[in-house]
Amino acid sequence: MWTTVLCTLIYLVSSVITSHDFEKVLEERNYLIQKGLDLMLGSEIVLSDNEEKANKIIMELKEKEIDYGFVNPQYYNFSNHFFEYKEQVKKSELFKIIQKMPKGAVLHAHDTGILSPDYVVSLTYLDNLFVCFEENNIQFLFSLETPTSPCNTAWQLMRDARYSSGNVEKFDANLKKHFSIVIDNPHEVYTNVNAVWSEFQQYFIATTGLFTYKPVWEKYFYDSLLAFREDNVMYVEMRSVLPDLYDLYGNEYDILDTAASYKKVSEEFVKDYPDFFGAKLIYAPLRAVDIETVKEYISIARKLKENFPDFFAGFDLVGQEDLGSPIKDFLEVLYETGDDLNYFFHAGETNWHGMTTDENLVDAIVLNTRRIGHGYAIIKHPLLIEEVKKRNIALEVNVISNAVLELVGDIRNHPLAAFLATNLPVVISSDDPGVWESEPLTHDFYVTFVGVASRRADLRLLKKLALNSLYYSEYSNKDQIVHEFEIKWTRFIESIVKTQW
Repeated sequence: MWTTVLCTLIYLVSSVITSHDFEKVLEERNYLIQKGLDLMLGSEIVLSDNEEKANKIIMELKEKEIDYGFVNPQYYNFSNHFFEYKEQVKKSELFKIIQKMPKGAVLHAHDTGILSPDYVVSLTYLDNLFVCFEENNIQFLFSLETPTSPCNTAWQLMRDARYSSGNVEKFDANLKKHFSIVIDNPHEVYTNVNAVWSEFQQYFIATTGLFTYKPVWEKYFYDSLLAFREDNVMYVEMRSVLPDLYDLYGNEYDILDTAASYKKVSEEFVKDYPDFFGAKLIYAPLRAVDIETVKEYISIARKLKENFPDFFAGFDLVGQEDLGSPIKDFLEVLYETGDDLNYFFHAGETNWHGMTTDENLVDAIVLNTRRIGHGYAIIKHPLLIEEVKKRNIALEVNVISNAVLELVGDIRNHPLAAFLATNLPVVISSDDPGVWESEPLTHDFYVTFVGVASRRADLRLLKKLALNSLYYSEYSNKDQIVHEFEIKWTRFIESIVKTQW
């Protein structure tokens, strides 16, 4: 009998101890999960009662999309190529909400890659446009007479070429292929980063004669600002190589004239749309050059700053990093100029580790860059991550660009997931959305929120990303623009709460 009692007591005590130990395990589990959530970007934001209601609606939609993909991975959009799901996601109720959301500013965009290929095709209906078809290449030139510049076939008036084709719809469909890198079989054609970059760069080569016609240049910029505003963007910082422009009468316009055109259009746009806060210019010439050319770039940048002190934001170097000259080749001259110019360097747009491309991150940081364009490879450099935090250098992340240009296949694996989870200073931008037929900014925000961020990331993340784009901008009156954002944000939240989703 006593043996039975003793065994029972031992069992009860053991059960109590085991139960107590398991409760501690559960407490530790919950603590670690909550600690991780507290580290996420935007976790410090306290939501109002209305924001909590809106958040509930948003999170129900988000969780429904993610959970469906978790159970049915074969139908999960974000594991596929962007070209395969870019149109489908527009039907999402969450996408529509994010499209209406005030998104702050776009801080990383290239001036002639914003608008859709359909828009570019529409430009080819303008008068006095000549075209030269050369196998897979194409040239454009506006002229009162048949151009005399080199053409391996023959210059034709675009209007005549189009209507003599016998099928205008087919003609325009073939023309459109020069203005987009979207294709049906990207995995077969874009087999590596160099292959897709070659096609990407060909877009800018093909459209040069079209876009550098001064009236088109100004029209394109105005309509780009309009597209951003319609996508609920308040302010833009545009990167440009600032090409020379021309008109029908043989006049040519240099870099300062081109910048002046931009400033004029920006001012006209703000006058037409007073709720938009305008644009600033980042002079961003090509990086695949020698040091003497960079010295010329710096001289031009100084002139831009002198002539347009309120419009000129700073300097960058652009182009495919893996094949372009690294920043270290120009380190001394850039260092000597650092007190005169603000830098916004592209850096780390690569999958390589320990190469000059990801070492551009080091050089950008030591040159006191104000922001880093892309910063994709910084995830492999924990020391640089700490430097970015310490120096408060924003990472301009262009998540769809990185996917389309072959840095990441499954968007869930984008390093942005880690950036968000560890509260790095991130801004979301769109790079060249027109070239891959995405919305000016909505696709990037939607893919970030649903495809990259934690399932638990909520409205606070969206709000923080929008606010970051204003805080890290070069807009002079931060208080003013943030105040106007808060007004727009309040209206947005009210619209969600009032709508029956």
